[in-house]
Amino acid sequence: MHEYMSSVRAWGLTCPGFPEEIGRARRWTSDILTGHPCADIAALIVSELSTNAVTHTNSGSPTGTFHVALALSKQVVAISVTDDGGQPGKPHPIEPDQEATHGRGLSIVMALANHLGITGDEHGRTVTAELLTPAAAACTPEGEAR
Repeated sequence: MHEYMSSVRAWGLTCPGFPEEIGRARRWTSDILTGHPCADIAALIVSELSTNAVTHTNSGSPTGTFHVALALSKQVVAISVTDDGGQPGKPHPIEPDQEATHGRGLSIVMALANHLGITGDEHGRTVTAELLTPAAAACTPEGEAR
């Protein structure tokens, strides 16, 4: 492999903070990951994190945006959504009433992802969910195939 070539591939998409852009981000994710075993879960995660950005941060303001980044390697699919900030507290899961129609997004992402990271502050946050690929799951911690 050439020294400047990487086995990691990355994509980015910046969207206006309108609710209809959430579907666009989800379709974009599905298109990139067509045929990948993590495609459906990744698209769902993008949808949930994008919804949170538009609903709970300045990304949903008339001039707001959110940015979706995908990174793909043999071992991991990393999905990141960056918002425009506006909230002083770190995102956290809540326990909504059974009848509530909102409030489960971050809990869903936490249940689906192998790892979740949150960076940033009230000026903008990035939530990153990592999914292990089936190839990575088939390896022991030492990296040897089972």
